[in-house]
Amino acid sequence: MAETSGKGTTMATLHMATEGQCDASLRVGFYKGKCNSSNVEGIVFSVVKRRFKDAKGIAAALIRLHFHDCFVKGCDASILLNGDSSEKNATANQNVSGYDVIDEAKELLEAACEGVVSCADIIAMAARDDVQLVIL
Repeated sequence: MAETSGKGTTMATLHMATEGQCDASLRVGFYKGKCNSSNVEGIVFSVVKRRFKDAKGIAAALIRLHFHDCFVKGCDASILLNGDSSEKNATANQNVSGYDVIDEAKELLEAACEGVVSCADIIAMAARDDVQLVIL
């Protein structure tokens, strides 16, 4: 690239610098047909939507939960683990909430298709659905 300044060049450089570093496979419809006849995304959305109606603060909570889970080593749901030295109990995560929403969605999904949907994916879908509800 001949030009070294400008927004377009910066974005192109950023894209080139990060290209190939992420190999996430979660996308809309990823679980279609993988959970018997259940609609995985619909189940997560229904839980998030109901909780959103009950408590508007849950929107920020789920986005923050997703951010804190993905911040250090990628999205792995490690923030959901319990224990004295767990990520959940780290000082930076003391005020993170929304765990109950993820737990409820996970419980429903386990009943529909045990061991299929990861907790990290549930957190990501819940945060996405949350944003959609906020902007509607």
